[in-house]
Amino acid sequence: MIQKINYQQVKIIERQLMVKKELLFSVTKKDLEIQTFRCGGHGGQKVNKTSSGVRIIHKESGAVGESRTERSQYQNKKIAFIRLTKSQKFKLWIQKKVFEVTYDQRKIERKVDEDMKSENLKVEVKHDNIWIELDKDDEN
Repeated sequence: MIQKINYQQVKIIERQLMVKKELLFSVTKKDLEIQTFRCGGHGGQKVNKTSSGVRIIHKESGAVGESRTERSQYQNKKIAFIRLTKSQKFKLWIQKKVFEVTYDQRKIERKVDEDMKSENLKVEVKHDNIWIELDKDDEN
């Protein structure tokens, strides 16, 4: 017996199974120091007039990405940023930052779980305008 598969239902199930991704932190322009400089090499007098070399320094980790290979400053910025993200210092900083953020979240979750245990809760019921505490045995 051949069954027809409804692919729309399969896609919905796949979406539900996907792990929820959330942004832990971000790196902005404020976190970077972007330096431009004149780079030597072939090209005559034009090389001495344009600042096409780019160095990007991530202030917090100290990681550096540098490029002077292209003629365009824009292209060199892209290459320098890619080199920065591939540097060992930056990768270690990311691991450290992720651990700090997730550790704090796990610590908070553990504290909430601990506080929500039944022995830590006080349950009261209003009866005739008087609040009466329920015993642990009376809850069930």
